[in-house]
Amino acid sequence: MSTCTVCHRDLYADELGCQACRPCTDRTDQHLRALAGTDGLYAQLSGRLMPGSSSGGPSVSGSRTAPLPLRMEPLSLMARGGVITILQTWLIDWHELLGWTHPRWQGDLQQQLDQVVKALRVNLQWAAAEHPAFAEFAMEVGQIRRQCEGQVTGEKPPIRVPVACPCGTVLRITMDSPGHRCGGCGEQYGHTELMNLPLAERRTAA
Repeated sequence: MSTCTVCHRDLYADELGCQACRPCTDRTDQHLRALAGTDGLYAQLSGRLMPGSSSGGPSVSGSRTAPLPLRMEPLSLMARGGVITILQTWLIDWHELLGWTHPRWQGDLQQQLDQVVKALRVNLQWAAAEHPAFAEFAMEVGQIRRQCEGQVTGEKPPIRVPVACPCGTVLRITMDSPGHRCGGCGEQYGHTELMNLPLAERRTAA
């Protein structure tokens, strides 16, 4: 392995043999840490469940007899099938590859979130070196953090910019895209290469 599977830059000599470079591994660790704890992003989602809370202002009921329904976006991230389930699925996969017994979950959802984040962080260096799908894991964890931050802060997702691959395929990227594979020719671009691609020309409707 001579390039990082996440950002696709060439690995330094002390990174050879790893799936990911040190900055991408550290960034993934930061994403995980941002989710956990009583003041982490996951815990803060509970304060964004009521309608009117996404902008940081007070929640409004609009009725004296019946509360408004909960906001589905933060609820879907907090509930089973959301953040915790995604991270637990990854940890199960890691345990299976290592030949370890199935991990056990204890406590409420916040406690389970903290447990799985801790376990993933403890084994992160192994995954960066050995796990064949570490790039997918790193990108998914980054996406989870951005989704949670978007619900907590009310910020809109980053704007996607169309750039043109030399083969003619239009790639839609953001300024923080770590890398992207062209669906047309299969060329793999790192962050720097993506930023150097020309903007795609707007096509007028026929």
